[in-house]
Amino acid sequence: MTVPTTAAAQRDAREATDVLGAWAAGLEWADVPADAQERMRLVLLDSLGVTVLGARQAEQRALVTAWRPADGPAPLPGAGRCTTVEAAAWLNAAALVRLELDEGHKFAKGHPGAHGLPAVLALAADLRATGPDTAAALVVAYEVAARFGRATSLPPGAHPHGSWGVAGAAAGCARLLGLSSAGLAAAIDTGAGLPVAGSFASALDGNPVRDAWMGASNVSGLVAARMASAGVARNTGTAASSLGGVLGTFDAAPLTAELGTRWDVRHGYFKRHASCSFTHPVADAVLALRPELPGDVGEVEEILVETHSLGAALDRTTWDSRLAALFSTPFVAAAALVHGHVGPDVSAQPVRDDPRVRELAARVTVRVAADLDARLPHERAARVTVRSGGRAHGCEVPNPIGDAAHHPLSEADVLGLLSDWLADDATVAAVRDVATGLPAVPDVRPLLQRLV
Repeated sequence: MTVPTTAAAQRDAREATDVLGAWAAGLEWADVPADAQERMRLVLLDSLGVTVLGARQAEQRALVTAWRPADGPAPLPGAGRCTTVEAAAWLNAAALVRLELDEGHKFAKGHPGAHGLPAVLALAADLRATGPDTAAALVVAYEVAARFGRATSLPPGAHPHGSWGVAGAAAGCARLLGLSSAGLAAAIDTGAGLPVAGSFASALDGNPVRDAWMGASNVSGLVAARMASAGVARNTGTAASSLGGVLGTFDAAPLTAELGTRWDVRHGYFKRHASCSFTHPVADAVLALRPELPGDVGEVEEILVETHSLGAALDRTTWDSRLAALFSTPFVAAAALVHGHVGPDVSAQPVRDDPRVRELAARVTVRVAADLDARLPHERAARVTVRSGGRAHGCEVPNPIGDAAHHPLSEADVLGLLSDWLADDATVAAVRDVATGLPAVPDVRPLLQRLV
């Protein structure tokens, strides 16, 4: 049911977007605090590495072949070629999220980076933008997306991919185009009017349309920025009726709260498990318990997972695709116990059909615990109890390892994960060099093209 938008709500959205546009237009890389700069480089390192990994998957290679992308200036990392800005923005975004390894943000309730970083990088390669301008645009894309994520409350059953984050993609691309404050605001507002209404059931069903929503976000961000550059976009407070009203509810206040003092890029999380973030505390708890459990998983009688309401729907004990497995808490718990990790390989064929994993997953029960629910959004906790041989083994974790507020991952940690997943030292070194060196180069195109 669509909720009518009040004039006051539309005015608040318009005015907040004006303020956000002025901030984004004026931001320089040198203005970003050193720790936020370092975190942005780490987000870029992780995102580029995961994009290369996603690009190497058979499904992504088939998608690129079917797309038949024209030659162009923008690289497809890991795919061995360059293509047009729009094709790179879409295909790289899909590769980035394909294995559920992209960086995320619990307060934004989704993935600010993946919504716009591929578009900004593709456009930067086309424009031969400087490193400082590109780095500033990446920060703008992330921060604006995160603030729109905080401002938007989607209804139960909605997936966050491709909705509130389009505004961030638009902002980053508009900043790269050097638009004025008014132009930035118009681009952001237009991006807020181009959301996808995605169902979480698609992810649970293993439908890759979920990946396409991120591709759409990045291309829509380019569209919004170009409309603003052409002077045909306006800021009318669209978010109040699109993200609010039609898709959910929208409160404009978070768009400008602590603007310039709170850097949301500092507060995200990196993933060490290839699965939905709601399953990560479960995997961490199972791995912590694993040394005290019997070596034969057939002796495990039950695994009880208590979680928060956001993770309640991830309770399916069967799966028929990789994506469906990545969104199954029973799969993740069973795979962690059987294999000792939840890396990308455990959800690939034929490993995901290991009889030990399927049989153990059938003995996993997922329940919502009110006490864990009450700790949202600061904690995304899980409590796991494994019953075996008449004994109960329990472990509770407040947040997944990798969360900025709970065992954050360092650059060495991220590089270690990428080395394990890619098994290619030369590629990992290239990704590291691009992420580290990008903010200082006079022209980002040659640097980014090292990743093909």
